[in-house]
Amino acid sequence: MLETFRYTNNKAPKISVHRGGKSIKNYPENCLETIQYVNANMDAIYEIDVAKTKDGKLVLMHDNSIDRTTNGTGLVMNQTYSQLKEYNLVDDFGNVTKFRIPLFEDVLEWSKQNNVVLSVDIKRSVPQSEVIKAIKDAKAEDVCIIITYDLKQAKSAFALAPDMMLSVSGRNDREVEALLTSGIPTKNMIAFTGTRLSDKSLFEKLHDNDILCMLGTLGNLDKRAEARGDKLYSDWLNLGIDMLATDRPFAVAKELKK
Repeated sequence: MLETFRYTNNKAPKISVHRGGKSIKNYPENCLETIQYVNANMDAIYEIDVAKTKDGKLVLMHDNSIDRTTNGTGLVMNQTYSQLKEYNLVDDFGNVTKFRIPLFEDVLEWSKQNNVVLSVDIKRSVPQSEVIKAIKDAKAEDVCIIITYDLKQAKSAFALAPDMMLSVSGRNDREVEALLTSGIPTKNMIAFTGTRLSDKSLFEKLHDNDILCMLGTLGNLDKRAEARGDKLYSDWLNLGIDMLATDRPFAVAKELKK
């Protein structure tokens, strides 16, 4: 993957699906079946959120509590996995589905078998080291990208997993310069440029250093494209952006096929 996701040898998908798929009727976020459904329809990578149960199991869940995304209630950290798997996941429209909260290890196994790349967002309540260990135990290093939010997290992830791909914050020249002097090889980096459009000079600087860049259209930019037309996704890619992290993967995929 370190070769696939380099700018000079770019074979990476152009779509990163936020939370494994959102706003899809009958398919909840952070759900293995949702990832499978989206993956059957497009070439993409999948951003997922990893939380930890009371009994130390790693599961997919964005929020601290399960109230919004399941028909249960309570904090993830206060419940065992046996308790959590009794609940059903709820889609973004309030529909209770037949799907359950997945174990991270099961999602890793499926991704490895199907060569599907996961971008792994580690919740604050979970030690980075535990998630990286789970990835290594599953021998899934080549289908996982570790998301980091600052230089300290990036350096600790690189120290733990020097052969893994990292999503790093590169929203401006200052952050990019800090990355370039961090001691982390650029071949390990994908730069997340934030959820606002930057000047194309930022993308050029990243490319000059052989780093792919990802724009988060999730939120305001997705809403702008929905209101003004999906051609905006092509326009943004034409600025030099390599990947779009989106809540509207089907709209992006349709636009890119034109």
